[in-house]
Amino acid sequence: MKTLRSLEIIDYLKERKYCSMDELMKHFNVSPATIHRDIAALTRKKLIQKVHGGAALMPAKDAAATIDSPFSARINKEPGRKTVIAELAQSYIEDGDIIFLDSSTTVLYLSRRIRELSLSNLTIITNSVHIIQEFSLFPPHFVLVGLGGNYNCQLNSFLGKSAVEGLQWLQIDKAFISAVGATGEGVTTYHENHAEFLEKAMKLACRKYLLIDSTKFGRTGLFKFAGLQDFDAIFCDSKPAASLAALCRRIVSSR
Repeated sequence: MKTLRSLEIIDYLKERKYCSMDELMKHFNVSPATIHRDIAALTRKKLIQKVHGGAALMPAKDAAATIDSPFSARINKEPGRKTVIAELAQSYIEDGDIIFLDSSTTVLYLSRRIRELSLSNLTIITNSVHIIQEFSLFPPHFVLVGLGGNYNCQLNSFLGKSAVEGLQWLQIDKAFISAVGATGEGVTTYHENHAEFLEKAMKLACRKYLLIDSTKFGRTGLFKFAGLQDFDAIFCDSKPAASLAALCRRIVSSR
């Protein structure tokens, strides 16, 4: 199921509360088999409910923890840009890699692209609760190393001393990381323990990649965890201004 279409289905149902399968099929210009498959996938994730002849939003008490949480709201933000960035970054993942995926929504989009890769050997290290929950959808021969710690509901991830200590025993070939902002002064997050955790992951990784959409260039958070020059490549939907681009080793963008 295409991630962008799944978000569009949820938004469409938010407006109408209920839609028949025929209406959904016509609106999204897909076959009956495709729309039934899409609705079944969203129902399994408890994002919507299937009702007689169509689909509807979950009752508010059930949907609150999924659709309306801060993390879920960020998943729904800039889906087109995140999809483009994920498509660019996936080509840098190779057979036999040990990769670190952070808990950002942008990297979550990458994780969902990774499911479709034809790789015989891949190890994923992550502190993302969402990626850990979805790992049953990955190829069965992929390996997951989930990092524990204190749960942060805003980031939907495990952080703190236990998570940082869990990293130190691991080898990381490639780290894929996002941020709330990037300026000439550095790459930042709003959370101090998040910055500490990402600093540790970057020190351990042989190669570091930043996944960031163009709306975040020029923005800054409270805590710096890296400089633009610390990343081997930066994946973005559109190149930053020349002053920022000059600080980057390599920029991979769609335009």
